[in-house]
Amino acid sequence: MIDLNSIAGTMEYLHLEHDGKLLLVDANGVGPQIPTPGREKSDAWLMRLPTAEEVSFDWTEKRRNKLDWGDNSATIIHAFPHIDWPEDWAWKDDVISDSAVHPAARESVYRTIHRLVSKVIIQDCEGRVVMAKVKRGHFVGAWTLPGGYLDYSEHPEVGAVRETMEELGIEIDLLSDAPIISENIFSNEGINFVSFTYRALVDAANIEFKPKADEIADVTWLTKEEALNRAVSWFDIQALKSLLIEET
Repeated sequence: MIDLNSIAGTMEYLHLEHDGKLLLVDANGVGPQIPTPGREKSDAWLMRLPTAEEVSFDWTEKRRNKLDWGDNSATIIHAFPHIDWPEDWAWKDDVISDSAVHPAARESVYRTIHRLVSKVIIQDCEGRVVMAKVKRGHFVGAWTLPGGYLDYSEHPEVGAVRETMEELGIEIDLLSDAPIISENIFSNEGINFVSFTYRALVDAANIEFKPKADEIADVTWLTKEEALNRAVSWFDIQALKSLLIEET
């Protein structure tokens, strides 16, 4: 029996997910267990993720994440179970709000939620690209394409236009081209990002940038090659590379 109140950092747990269903077990490793959404208090953790030794079917490892909570940590192995759809497992959306589920399991589910980013490559008739030097966020002091996190329930197209107005103070119309979609996980924390990068054409002579004072330090026009050389965001680099290939 594992003491759920003091899970050691040397422990490894399986995040076994199949089409929205997640395997939870009790303190003795018996499952499946079903959480109660909205349960606010429990004297002990009643459910957790299983260990590899507690699983009797085959599974394929996809990646490993490191989770920390308080003074504790654990390795979570994300894996796909080789079984039919497990109707009797927990819906993963029911896990986060049940306080009787161990925080490692809840945090693991939380980290599977995609973080959505929308950006835009703004070009003029000469093919130059707008880049902004940012004051805050992940890339302070670096040059990036306009854009940022999507708001809840916001379409990526709407987000790209909104972020451009907020950061640069200009209105744009996006081209009808399909966006460049990229996905990546950048650390062993396992937070998953998805980026949508759109394109827009503007008349540089009639554009007056009004950068947001607390967010943007500078705005400039660069050639596509210069923009790629200055870009530090992996998503910006992928989008600019795609643009260069497309226009070659």
